[in-house]
Amino acid sequence: MKKHLKRMAAPSSWPITRKTSHWVSKPSPGPHGTEDSMPLAMVIRDMLKLCDNSREARFIIGSRGVQVDGRIVTDYKFPIGLMDVVTVLKSKESYRMLIDYKSKLHLVRIEDNEKGWKLARIDNKKVVKKGTVQLNLHDGRCMLFPRDQYKTGDVLKLELPSQKVMKAFKLEKGNVALLIGGSHPGSLQTIEDYQVRRGSAPNLVTFKEGFSTIKENVFVVGEKTPEIKLLEAKVA
Repeated sequence: MKKHLKRMAAPSSWPITRKTSHWVSKPSPGPHGTEDSMPLAMVIRDMLKLCDNSREARFIIGSRGVQVDGRIVTDYKFPIGLMDVVTVLKSKESYRMLIDYKSKLHLVRIEDNEKGWKLARIDNKKVVKKGTVQLNLHDGRCMLFPRDQYKTGDVLKLELPSQKVMKAFKLEKGNVALLIGGSHPGSLQTIEDYQVRRGSAPNLVTFKEGFSTIKENVFVVGEKTPEIKLLEAKVA
């Protein structure tokens, strides 16, 4: 595995300029893949613009000045992905990572009452010893439950940093979802139907607005209204 990354070859989801320098930081192995996340140093420098260069960003992070999901992070290459909450301790400002209409990662500033929780989607699950169910979430978390009470595609509202489940949003008719892929990324849609198909064909989610997409592109964010603060309709 290569430890370096050229700026021109960086994932298209990164909102960075391409011809200003040759190299760019590559995220460390962690809760999100390279295509779906940005290293913390670039979030501090390029997205929040709290410093001018990588050295200053590493100093801020190494000085224990940044929290991710309620915990201090000192790895400047730590991957920051969808729904992660970044808090700058000195300024006491918090941000949530979302996806805009161009499928690019984008930070949304949130209030203090929102930084204590995050949304995490159940991507898959399995039964481990003694019938305990293990849920594997989109941000790399694994959670154990004594009984099977959630389905894949459901979204859990987790308290940070304790990971206590505060609420669950099911992938079902009437709930609102944020699209994170497909032809309508970054848009908020109302679920009309969820079709589970047999065989290798992907499951389909149909929306009230009149189109469908595969389940992997759907992230439920609330029941009647979104639980989180979203981006504006268009972000430059």
